[in-house]
Amino acid sequence: MPLYRDEAIVLRTHKLGEADRIITMLTRTRGRVRAVAKGVRRTKSRFGSRLEPGMVVDVQCYEGRNLDTVTQVETLASYGDVIARDYAAWTAASAMLETSIQLTEEHEPQAQQYLLLAGALRALSERVHDPSLVLDAFLLRSLAVAGWAPSFHDCARCGAEGPQRAFNVQAGGAVCPLCRPPGSSAPAPETFALLAALLSGDWDVADASDDRQRRQGSGLVAAFLQWHLERGVRSLRLVERA
Repeated sequence: MPLYRDEAIVLRTHKLGEADRIITMLTRTRGRVRAVAKGVRRTKSRFGSRLEPGMVVDVQCYEGRNLDTVTQVETLASYGDVIARDYAAWTAASAMLETSIQLTEEHEPQAQQYLLLAGALRALSERVHDPSLVLDAFLLRSLAVAGWAPSFHDCARCGAEGPQRAFNVQAGGAVCPLCRPPGSSAPAPETFALLAALLSGDWDVADASDDRQRRQGSGLVAAFLQWHLERGVRSLRLVERA
């Protein structure tokens, strides 16, 4: 069986038997993988605590037919303790991990998604920005990497120069009056500016936004995400919004 080593972020764990766990990880070079970590639920396990959701690790595995097997783990970054002390950060991290599972495929390299997730978890642990802003920035950028970048200025359908005043999830974002489908929303111009800032990484604009803009923007991001995933992200229900 081939042996490999990679950086990884633990996305999810499941119990297996009496002492084992199935670990779902997003690796830097191999994409999403699932591996069995044997004996990690025993109190004497050498690396059980290193394989918890949100941990960034250097992992060594044997490649198996259906599931790989974890043989060695070293911690690269432990954000869990800091994030777990802040409910808003914890729920945001949970939504990020769940979204990463849905936006990636097994054994398909996803280096950009890996780097986005690692950076978002670090930002949550540093508490520099509001957790809801970090989450929305992560979701928008992850969707962009997946090929679903929304437009917040020009018309997403005809390309008419903006700023536009309507937003439609199915159309791909901002829409002009001629392309505006029924049921489109009309966010405040400041909300469009906030979402564009989150997508581009302009934190000066994002941090200066008020609670109304953040609530409105978060609703649009959640709707846009779930439309393209074609299913809900359960963790988003727990996220505290401004």
